[in-house]
Amino acid sequence: MTSTRSLEATAEPNTEPAAEKAKRPTHNYPGALVVVEGIDGSGKSTQLHLLQRWLEVGGYRTHFTEWNSSPLVATATKRGKRRRSLTPVTFSLIHAADFADRYERQILPLLRSGHLVLADRYIYTAYARDGARGCPAAWLRNLYRFATSPDIIFYFRAPLEIAIERILSGRPRLKYYEAGADLGLSLDRVESFRMFQGMILERYDQLVEPEGFVLMDGKLPVQKLQQQMREIVSLRINLNRFTTR
Repeated sequence: MTSTRSLEATAEPNTEPAAEKAKRPTHNYPGALVVVEGIDGSGKSTQLHLLQRWLEVGGYRTHFTEWNSSPLVATATKRGKRRRSLTPVTFSLIHAADFADRYERQILPLLRSGHLVLADRYIYTAYARDGARGCPAAWLRNLYRFATSPDIIFYFRAPLEIAIERILSGRPRLKYYEAGADLGLSLDRVESFRMFQGMILERYDQLVEPEGFVLMDGKLPVQKLQQQMREIVSLRINLNRFTTR
């Protein structure tokens, strides 16, 4: 097994050459996969829920899935976080197990059966977040190489201070791993969170061009962003394939 030390010793920027991206499978299933990515407080989850509601009202077959939501590893994840026993590598691997379970039990079967799958975070969250924790980009790409490429990847980019203000206004207290406190960035948890999110944001920005992210301005009003999102989905995906009527 590769140790935490050996992984961190070979850490590299979270960039991905086009050749590496080409190795990831592209699907030819009747379904479609729409993904949202971004740092905490970027507005991505709000926008995806609004999109899902719009699609459901329109009578389209949809399924929603989100990061770190598999019941298979939920107990182990909670225990590791509560005891603060997760290293950057074990943190990455336990979330990869969570993703693999949802991918095989939800995402892939639903794509095969002709559903429009809406994912709040996908493998790019691991590329950015685990990369910020020191996991090498090549190791992360290999870990998630089984995952198919989405049809659309929306990247909601909000300025760091705006995103942080949104999170702090709705949270009484930042959680240990959420704040990146395991990295020893700062004794002040809010400052640690700010630094950690900045590191994640930098890695997301590195993925925009090679991964073909659709860049969304997180400073725009909610309704304007939602209108843009609907227009892009309607343009890139034939929604008639998913009608239930």
